[in-house]
Amino acid sequence: MRNARVAALAAVLAVGSTMALAENAPAPAPKRSAQAPAQQPRPPVAIVPPAIAQAPKTGEPGTFDEKQKALVAKVSSYLSSVQTLVGDFVQVGPDGRRTEGQFFIQKPGKVRFEYNPPSPVEVIADGRSVVVRDRKLATQQLWPLSQTPLRFLLSDRIDLMRDTNVVSVSADDTFITVVIEESQTLVGTSRLMMMVGAKDYQLRQWTVTDPQGYDTTVAVYNLDTTKKPDPDLFTIPIQERPDPR
Repeated sequence: MRNARVAALAAVLAVGSTMALAENAPAPAPKRSAQAPAQQPRPPVAIVPPAIAQAPKTGEPGTFDEKQKALVAKVSSYLSSVQTLVGDFVQVGPDGRRTEGQFFIQKPGKVRFEYNPPSPVEVIADGRSVVVRDRKLATQQLWPLSQTPLRFLLSDRIDLMRDTNVVSVSADDTFITVVIEESQTLVGTSRLMMMVGAKDYQLRQWTVTDPQGYDTTVAVYNLDTTKKPDPDLFTIPIQERPDPR
């Protein structure tokens, strides 16, 4: 497992992807953000490769024009308005492999990502911590939620221009793309690229680029903001003994 595992966990699903790959055959060499994922997901979800979706830097923080500021304000308003969210996801990891599963969000701060079999991985945030669990090995790793980009998606209320370091804003007929950059002393600089629908402002996809330049992209679909997830979904279990089988 490479040394950037902490940074990969900050990418939320990147660690899940890495752990899931450990259950399978050796993976091809990871690809950096300058390259698109080798394996594209099948319908109904079409992931936009980061190399294509990466918006050019349009200005230093605080120098965006009024149109860009208005776009970010609309994205912030959408993210703040969603208090519960249930749906499906497709993930493309740094090596181009595709995994799928379901996710559940309850603001503030709670989320659960469940990977479909054969992956034994699940990611749980309980409002304070984020854990990546391997159900088969009965192992888990815990980090503060405040140290991961998940906090931006799980905040009760957020103003992206005020609360984050927005480095890029762009829009076309399909997506509004906002790129956030943050630096941490221990793990370096990472980027979170969020893409929302240009017409409905619903979250469609995000890509996290870790400090080593590796991308993990997640697309979400079948979204439902009316379902209220079971609170037990967000309970981080006490670590168990390994399954003897």
